[in-house]
Amino acid sequence: MNVAKKKVNVALIGYKFMGKAHSFGYKNAAAMFPDIAAEPVMKAIVGRDQAAVKAAVEQFGWQGYETDYNRVLTRDDIDLVDISTGNNVHAEIAVAAAKAGKDIFCEKPLAMNVAEAKQMLDAVERAGVKHMINFNYRTVPALALAKKIISDGLIGRVFHWRSVYLQDWIIDPSFPLVWRLDKSVAGSGSLGDLAAHSIDIANWLVGDVAEVSSNLTTFVKSRPKLAATTGGLSARGSAEVADVTVDDAVIALVKFKNGAIGTIEATRFAAGNRNGNRFEINGDKGAIRFNVERLNELEYFSRQDADGLQGWRTINVTEGTHPYAEGWWPAGHIIGWGETFVHQVVNLMGAIARDEMPSPNFVDGLKCQQVLEAIEKSNQSARWEKVG
Repeated sequence: MNVAKKKVNVALIGYKFMGKAHSFGYKNAAAMFPDIAAEPVMKAIVGRDQAAVKAAVEQFGWQGYETDYNRVLTRDDIDLVDISTGNNVHAEIAVAAAKAGKDIFCEKPLAMNVAEAKQMLDAVERAGVKHMINFNYRTVPALALAKKIISDGLIGRVFHWRSVYLQDWIIDPSFPLVWRLDKSVAGSGSLGDLAAHSIDIANWLVGDVAEVSSNLTTFVKSRPKLAATTGGLSARGSAEVADVTVDDAVIALVKFKNGAIGTIEATRFAAGNRNGNRFEINGDKGAIRFNVERLNELEYFSRQDADGLQGWRTINVTEGTHPYAEGWWPAGHIIGWGETFVHQVVNLMGAIARDEMPSPNFVDGLKCQQVLEAIEKSNQSARWEKVG
């Protein structure tokens, strides 16, 4: 006898880049993972531009739309609110959604600063709602395998973490001042947009960061203002110029609570790198390394191999025994970046169905925010700064 699955009615706030990615996750989760514990129902998508959000309904497969997020908070047919907006309204929406009793899925970074992140965590804990943050790289099968390798002790005691997150999309000084270059909306530049992912992965795989020493740099100090109705990588500038108020690049030295040390670098000025999210972890028994532009591969080195046979091995993380592989294709048939959003939705639905707290959640978001803030503080003080 088939038992009807729990339905989770979703309202997505935001319909552009991240809205598209989240929609992909909701649309494909139940289709690719038929054993999903609860099924997301794409009830409503929210955006201020009525014509654009109406078009998103048709493009992404939502049932309807709203132009004011407050409307979905009062709807009895909405269970989960997904916040895929600019960073400056994460806290405002999350606090309101928590008070309305809605479960929440929020984009990263969690907030504009630690104070806002604490406010958000306090709100969801007071309301007793489920909360999750979109650190989607945790659900890359290769990273999930890396977590298992480390947990099983295969690389032993960790000594080093080194990561780079390299992009090159704003090298041209004529590229306009999109919202990601405006501190009042984004909070920070490459730090919050890119390094936040590296920080969360480091916290997850190595352990909590304890201290940081950093440098933040802005190479292009002013840019053309954004021309109306354009955005993203195809954005066009107007004749008017304004100041860039965020960092273009960040380099940080980090010390972990467990004694490991590391480096974190993020930039949007690394020519030849479209999305070079890479890291390496070295331990006393072995090492692992990963590059998101080779998303289906994890490199592993074992010092336990016999002399003369030691060397890096490349694991194609597509076998049925690998994390998340059961939902996709036969071995060797690779998946892409968008599938990580499917995995996030599957995990979120499972937690809701089991009445458990999803992971990663706002606690992880606050931990990351504390490292981000310490990095900014260190840049200003030119000293090592403690996290939290």
